[in-house]
Amino acid sequence: MSVEVRVDAGRIARLLRARGGIVERNLRRRTVRVADIAERKAPGTMGSYVSWHIETGPRGLQGVVQCDHPVVRYVLDGTRPHIIRPRRARALRFQMGGRTTFAKYVRHPGTRANPFLQEALREGR
Repeated sequence: MSVEVRVDAGRIARLLRARGGIVERNLRRRTVRVADIAERKAPGTMGSYVSWHIETGPRGLQGVVQCDHPVVRYVLDGTRPHIIRPRRARALRFQMGGRTTFAKYVRHPGTRANPFLQEALREGR
């Protein structure tokens, strides 16, 4: 008596990569975990702009976590010292020490980079 087992590698690979397959479920779980960490690490209200999706790319399925807040690039990369000038008025108006202050310009010291998306990816692995 003999037993023969044939493995169709192509079919196994298609089953694993199929929508809803094992690989996609695992990728979805990991992508959601990274997105949740990014939401928690994002400064201010930026966490509400974090989203995720699964897409088929040139190398197969990919989990994508993104933040589409208008100033996310400045937060991720930081800024150099710069001057802020009014756009539509003759002076800037802001609160400082509980008092209203007016100025023709302000020397901003710049901000440090906050790579919260990269940190979330590292923690989510």
